[in-house]
Amino acid sequence: MISFDLLHKDGRARRGRLTTPHGQIETPIFMPVATAGAIKGMTPKDLENTGAQICLANTYHLHLRPGEEIVDYAGGLHDFMGWKKPILTDSGGFQVFSLPKVSIEEDGVRFRWKRDGREVFLSPEISMEIQQKLGADIAMAFDECVAWPATWDEADKAVDRTLRWLDRCIEAHKRPDQALFAIVQGSCFDDLRARSAKATAKRNTVGIAIGGVSVGEGHDLMMQAVDAAEPHLPDHKPRYLMGVGYPQDLVEAVARGIDMFDCVLPTRLARSGVFFNRRGSHRITHRQYRKDRYPLDPQCQCYTCQNFSRLYLHHLVKSKELLGTTLLAIHNLTFYQDLMTMMRQAIDESRFEEFRLSFHASYSQGDRRSQFELEMDEDQTETLRKTFDRQVERQKKRAEGGKKPYRGGPRGGKNGGKGGPKGKRPSNTKRRRRQ
Repeated sequence: MISFDLLHKDGRARRGRLTTPHGQIETPIFMPVATAGAIKGMTPKDLENTGAQICLANTYHLHLRPGEEIVDYAGGLHDFMGWKKPILTDSGGFQVFSLPKVSIEEDGVRFRWKRDGREVFLSPEISMEIQQKLGADIAMAFDECVAWPATWDEADKAVDRTLRWLDRCIEAHKRPDQALFAIVQGSCFDDLRARSAKATAKRNTVGIAIGGVSVGEGHDLMMQAVDAAEPHLPDHKPRYLMGVGYPQDLVEAVARGIDMFDCVLPTRLARSGVFFNRRGSHRITHRQYRKDRYPLDPQCQCYTCQNFSRLYLHHLVKSKELLGTTLLAIHNLTFYQDLMTMMRQAIDESRFEEFRLSFHASYSQGDRRSQFELEMDEDQTETLRKTFDRQVERQKKRAEGGKKPYRGGPRGGKNGGKGGPKGKRPSNTKRRRRQ
């Protein structure tokens, strides 16, 4: 019931199709993260409208609350969430090993849940039992994820233990309508990545993931880990880079033969007022958006961009309105899905390298004031450019006259005034004291 077809290759970039009991997944694909069975601030319909084909839920969190028995009683994770498309569940290994106090044994790991202090034990067999009850289309093997930086000896031990635990996961996994994915470890050591990939490829799993990345090592070392592991992965199995990442990470990983990705960034950053477009990532709370009537991206077809302006979103986020983060999350996830669609089209048409260079040239430019218009018509572009030039000229005249240029709000000062709180000028008494 679960299969993967490699449809086309353009260099190392791959175009594929993963078939699951709940539908087909066109790859390369990005999976939004519904950690506890939901995307914060979004409905399943909102998520579907972004173009998402599959989402991810987490075994660790769902096991602790509400418990796999409750999810099973509700009819499985799809009915529990109200999401009819495919779901992947992480094994919980990454979350467990990121906890401050964890006892790692050959049998499994022990830790205490921070909410009520009770001791919890997870093992490969227990992780498989939980994931089979949850009923996702794809289950991940239980692995040991080492922190970064790690020594070669620490990473070597984690590779060996992950392989032993993988064999136990394969033995414990019995559900025929659920695919099991293995995980490659090895930190940032090329020899360990290669050894782990070769050994993992020999095991009987539907897919293979590269784990232990996006833990603080940075883009270059992440791509180095992919380069070390990818040549040893079989063509007929989907490749999944776990916990990645920023748009430029996705493009470079697809160029290296990766098919699947997941990350909390689009939604987590939305909650702090950050949005993505073809020019980079930007913070909507910046004062330059206070009177900006254009959408986040004039070419984007998402609900947010078709209905709301940057100035309105600036107001919502500054006012801490929940709608603001919801609208930013909708846009960010749509941007990610559109990016994956463009990459799939480029691979199909054997022009992925051209797309890759074009993306980096555009994305690296950032959100300069003169580029707000993105792809607007010439009249709009010229109007914005003249406005910007006038602002620059006023700043220069003030500097030539010995006056300080404006800072912060429209009247200067950190808080939008002349040094006083909330934009108010200090009283005469305060001014005399300062003198």
